[in-house]
Amino acid sequence: MLGRADLLEVALRLLAATFIGAAVGLDREMRGKPAGLRTHALVSLGAALLTLVVLRLGPSNVEHVDAVSRVIQGVIAGVGFLGGGAILKTRTGPEMVQGLTTAATIWIVASLGVACGCGQWAASLMAGCFALMILIIGRPIEGFVHRHMRRTQEPEDTHPWRSPIV
Repeated sequence: MLGRADLLEVALRLLAATFIGAAVGLDREMRGKPAGLRTHALVSLGAALLTLVVLRLGPSNVEHVDAVSRVIQGVIAGVGFLGGGAILKTRTGPEMVQGLTTAATIWIVASLGVACGCGQWAASLMAGCFALMILIIGRPIEGFVHRHMRRTQEPEDTHPWRSPIV
């Protein structure tokens, strides 16, 4: 049976994973993506739970690095299938593939869940903040770069050193 301090530690790790996953999912939700707040929160919580359970198996004085490593591998592989379901190939518009960012966010929240489950607070917080920064300011930066690149590029057939093929 877990003592009060252990219960608090377990609750804190699971709660942190849920909130970090939900924060990333909120961005996807606000953009109208198919995997939103609940999906991301659940993926992060599930990854944290699996990691935490394996860490707490057996005697507390024994390191379970090999078992945790296998759980992490399983989580990442399993989440890859979930993320793969978010990726769609289309034949319309300039982009042929949609959903890559959502798939990547599902993968990162699983990783954040694992970090929370292991009690890696600094890594979880920094990576969560970086992920949110990428999601929030990444789109405007991409737009700026694309607009700037279109202005500076000339059509291929107008270059002076190229002659049209007759």
